Amino acid sequence: MLYLEGMVQHIKTGKKGEELAAQHLMLLGFVILSQNWRYRHWEIDIIAVKNNVLHFVEVKTRKSSKNGYPDDEVGVKKIKNMISAAEIYLLRFPQWQRVQFDILAIILEPGIEFFFIEDVYL
Repeated sequence: MLYLEGMVQHIKTGKKGEELAAQHLMLLGFVILSQNWRYRHWEIDIIAVKNNVLHFVEVKTRKSSKNGYPDDEVGVKKIKNMISAAEIYLLRFPQWQRVQFDILAIILEPGIEFFFIEDVYL
């Protein structure tokens, strides 16, 4: 039962982080085009545009930094999955000439902290 409670809390933390991320990006001047965009087993948390650049954003949230930072969880496999999903998105919406992959890490406690890592690549 403790495992299920932990999973429920993990999902709640993730959802809260994605909501905060969208709000934060809008404050930075981004226009949100899609949240939780899915294709098969791939998902992109946020697809947004700013200054004619299409941004594919991975959001990682942790309650605190005591067990490390949220962006530590984004590895090569996740970035490759983002690229694969983005390729499908761009086949459907080919008008974008410039794209970028970003990570938005959020720590909720003791106060909400955002760390935006722009233009990640392999």
